[in-house]
Amino acid sequence: MQKKKLLVLTSTFPRWKNDSKPSFVFDLCIRLSKQFDVFVLSPHFPGAKQYENLDDVKVYRFKYFITRYQKLSDMDGILAALTNNKLNYMLIPFFLLGGLYALLKYSGKYKPNLIHAHWIIPQGLFAYVNYKILKIPYIITVHGSDIFKLKRLSYIKKLSLKNAKGITVVSDEINRKILKEIDSKLYTEVIPMGVDTHLFKPDIRNQSILKTYGIKGPLLLFVGRIAPEKGIKYLIEAMPKIIEQYREIKLLIIGDGNQKKELKDLVKKKELKEHIIFIDSLSNKELPKYYATADIFVCPSLREGSPISYVESLACGTPIVVGDLPIGREMTGDDRGEVAKQTDSNDLAHKIMILLRKNICENDLFRYVKLKYDWETITDQFINVLTS
Repeated sequence: MQKKKLLVLTSTFPRWKNDSKPSFVFDLCIRLSKQFDVFVLSPHFPGAKQYENLDDVKVYRFKYFITRYQKLSDMDGILAALTNNKLNYMLIPFFLLGGLYALLKYSGKYKPNLIHAHWIIPQGLFAYVNYKILKIPYIITVHGSDIFKLKRLSYIKKLSLKNAKGITVVSDEINRKILKEIDSKLYTEVIPMGVDTHLFKPDIRNQSILKTYGIKGPLLLFVGRIAPEKGIKYLIEAMPKIIEQYREIKLLIIGDGNQKKELKDLVKKKELKEHIIFIDSLSNKELPKYYATADIFVCPSLREGSPISYVESLACGTPIVVGDLPIGREMTGDDRGEVAKQTDSNDLAHKIMILLRKNICENDLFRYVKLKYDWETITDQFINVLTS
C-alpha cells in the first residue's frame, strides 16, 4: 500500500548530518517515515545543502536572502537570533515570504495529504494560509517559545490553531497557557518530544571524560543554550558554596549562545576556572556519555516548555536539579531530583548538595523515561493524531 504524504514544517532541524542543533523534530520524522512519505521544509543555513535525503526523510531548505546572512535558524532559534542581533529583524519579511512561497510551491509539487507544523509562528501561520489556498489540512505542535513569547500576535495564533485539524502540545503547562490565553474551547493533546532509550541509557559511563578533564570528585553537568533564561549565572554563583563542602567538584557547561563570553568572564572574576569548564556544543550522539558520567545534571531555567535535556539526563540515570517550574516539579517527582528557587544561588547550592548526598537508583530514572518518553511510545501517539 502506498504511504500517505506528510509535509513537515519546522525552523529547528539539523543543518547537516551529526549537527549539534536539537534533533527532536528530525528524530520524530525518522520514525514517522515508516508509516508516511515524509518531506521536511526548513530554512536554509550557510554551509547546509539545499536538498538532501537524511535517513529516508526528504529535506528541502528554502532560501530567503543572501546565503551568508541566512542565520535566523541558528543554534539558538529564531527568537534568540532576533534578540542577539537587532539587524536580523530586517530579514523577517524575506523569511516570511520565502517560507510561504516554498510551502505553496512544494505543496503543489509534492501534493501532501497532511502538513505537520512545528511551532505556531511562523510555521502554523504558513500552514493556515496554505490551507486557505490549497485546502491541505494541517496539525500544529506547540513547543513553548511561541506561547511564552510573541503575545502581541495572539490573534494570529488563535486563527492558526482554530483552523488546524489537530493540536499537540509538549507539556501540561503549555496546554494550560493555550487554553487560558488563546481559546479555552480548543481541543489539544499533550504529547512530549521523545528520547531514544537505545542511545540514552545508564550503562555508558565514560572514564575517559573524567581523565580528560581531570575530574576526581563529583561532576555537575549543564547541557543547552548559553542564554540568560537558562539561569547558568546563578549556577556559577552557587559554585563557591558547593566547593566549600566538595573541594574537587567540577562543572562542565556544554553548549553555545549569546551569554557565553559574559559567563566565562564571571568564572574568571570569581576565580573558578579550576572548577568550571566550558565545552562547545556536541552532536547528539556524543552527549549520552556525558550525561551518564555526570553525578547531577543542573539547569536552573527561568522558563521551559518541555526540556529534552532533562529527559535525556534521566534516561542516562543521572538525577536533575532544575528551576522551580511546573515541568521541573513534574520531572523531579518521586525522588528523581530537586527543584531550586529561581535566581537564588544559595538555594541552588543547597539543593545540589542534598542530591549529592542521596543514593538514587539509575534504573528507576531510566524506567521513568522508558515508560513516558521513549520514542516508540511518542511516535504511536503522533500517528494516532496524524491519522485521525
